[in-house]
Amino acid sequence: MNTLKAAQFRVVFVHVVLAALCTVRVVAQDAPDVGPHPHQPLKPMESHIGHVTGHAKDAKTDYRRYCAGCHGDQGDGNGENAVWLDPKPRDFTIATFKCRSTPTGTLPTDQDLFNTIGRGVTNSNMPIWNTFTDHQRANLVAYIKTFSPRWEKEKAGDPINIPAEPPVTIESISHGKALFTKLECWKCHGPEGKGDGPSAATLTDSKDQPIRPYNFASGGDDARFKCGSTNQDVYRIFMTGVDGTPMPSFADTIQPNDAWDLVHFLRTLQVHRHSKENDVLKAAGGTIPPYVDKAAPSIQPASGAAGGGN
Repeated sequence: MNTLKAAQFRVVFVHVVLAALCTVRVVAQDAPDVGPHPHQPLKPMESHIGHVTGHAKDAKTDYRRYCAGCHGDQGDGNGENAVWLDPKPRDFTIATFKCRSTPTGTLPTDQDLFNTIGRGVTNSNMPIWNTFTDHQRANLVAYIKTFSPRWEKEKAGDPINIPAEPPVTIESISHGKALFTKLECWKCHGPEGKGDGPSAATLTDSKDQPIRPYNFASGGDDARFKCGSTNQDVYRIFMTGVDGTPMPSFADTIQPNDAWDLVHFLRTLQVHRHSKENDVLKAAGGTIPPYVDKAAPSIQPASGAAGGGN
């Protein structure tokens, strides 16, 4: 009996040891990647804004303190706060930026990124970082450029030209309304610019995240667009597009004066805003007349047809 019990004990002991070894192996395989990682050398990226030169190496502390919580340590938009944010933070690794002065598909200028940091992005969790010095902002621009290899291979696009704004007239507003219909802007922004068009609920950005069209009617005198607040800013959005979103560039679709007419009409959709466009509309009785293309050739009756025949 003692020999039998000893043999049984040895069998049980072997099973326990094997189970323990298997457990250790599974735990080792499933263990999270914790602890220090090898230091990744920072790319010696620079930015140039006017007479200010930014250096990526000088922004590391500011980025980790003020930016990484949303944009992530790797600049991929996966910071610890990102799960709570809508819209999601910008993913710097793909180097696709909404607010640019450059043509669609091209990299923004250093000045563009500098302006975005100081201006913030309305209707998002990106605040106005106006407490930074110019050098801090320039350094952060350089740091942002370290996240994507595009900055090593490509140059920023050339800023588009913005012609002088023509006078605001009821004819300009009328033409802008006709363009708003023709270009199907209403499908996203809605007939009254409230962001409630028939396509609005289906829109997603380049990372398949839901995105909402801009609501022109909701704001007052302090209303800002995503990339600025002036008429020139709105014009720039038409001609550069908002990359990473369904908002395209119209640079190949409309002429400069057409774009200005569209700007003037969109301002009238901001019904709670005091503007020269709304003043002109009010003086015209508050109704936008149908657009008449004065450049279109008029149709003259054929010779001899005025009398109605024999």
